[in-house]
Amino acid sequence: MIRWARDRGPAALPPPGPLPLPGRPRRGKPFRVLVLGGARSGKSATAERLLAARERVEYVATGPLPDAADPEWADRVRLHRQRRPANWTTLETLELAGVLAGPGLTPARLAVPVLVDCLSTWLAGVMEQAGLWAGAPGAGKELAERTEALLAAWRSTRRQVVAVSNEVGAGVVPATASGVRFRDELGVLNARVAAECEQVWLCTAGIARRIR
Repeated sequence: MIRWARDRGPAALPPPGPLPLPGRPRRGKPFRVLVLGGARSGKSATAERLLAARERVEYVATGPLPDAADPEWADRVRLHRQRRPANWTTLETLELAGVLAGPGLTPARLAVPVLVDCLSTWLAGVMEQAGLWAGAPGAGKELAERTEALLAAWRSTRRQVVAVSNEVGAGVVPATASGVRFRDELGVLNARVAAECEQVWLCTAGIARRIR
């Protein structure tokens, strides 16, 4: 692959490897990064590259567990697991507030960076747990409370955290009311998380560009 350098013609692209984190966090200080992108845009791989130089990482998987009923999802999970370094720890949970700013976090755990993959599946899981799709009483209130708890933890965290999320605003307008609700909720969540970040990256066609 080549790139065009101003007044000097084409130059070779650097090989894939860890991405630099300009303004790298100081010890003991929070450092929050959001990586956005559409489906198959390279956002998860970009988030992993941002933390590739760290010996230990707490990888928080928020999606459903794979099973034979959804082979496509199971294949995605398998590929993600294969990419992770063996010394990374995987935590499968929707309780992100506790991971980021829970009262039981020890100094040793606070020093380990977090990779959240992803906010989109977190939101879908919370909407399901709240009974939003089934029309459960108080579902909207529970969703709002859990979203606010996540945002409060994101603002107050003392950890280095890189979170992945889907950018859905440029896609096809959903054909169902539930799809529109999810798109709108995710768009608002992404904007509120991005407002509290030291860095925001956008991935398109496998190319990552820092936009903050």
